[in-house]
Amino acid sequence: MSRARCRGERGQAQIELLAAIPIAICLGAVILQLLAVGYSQSLADGAAEAGAYAIAAGLPADEAVLAALPGWAAEAAEVEAEGGRIEVSLEPPSLLGAVGRRLVVDSSAWARPADG
Repeated sequence: MSRARCRGERGQAQIELLAAIPIAICLGAVILQLLAVGYSQSLADGAAEAGAYAIAAGLPADEAVLAALPGWAAEAAEVEAEGGRIEVSLEPPSLLGAVGRRLVVDSSAWARPADG
């Protein structure tokens, strides 16, 4: 194999590597977003359960839900409590706000109110 041909092949490999870097970055961002959605769902589940326990104990469900969430999640959460039903909606963290708004996760729980 001649020296010129060997140099050309090395150059081709470098160009292919450069082309693969944006693809790898995009794939990594998608994977991280999916992990963030899964984590947000787990947080919403735990917060809804905390709200249901509060309802069963006769305490305010909204406060229990927000106390069960870390700071960033408490700011992104919406809580609806009616009767014995509690519903928590949580927007996962996202690099692109529009993506996070489309991936909102919901969780609900029910408990018999303490007074009835």
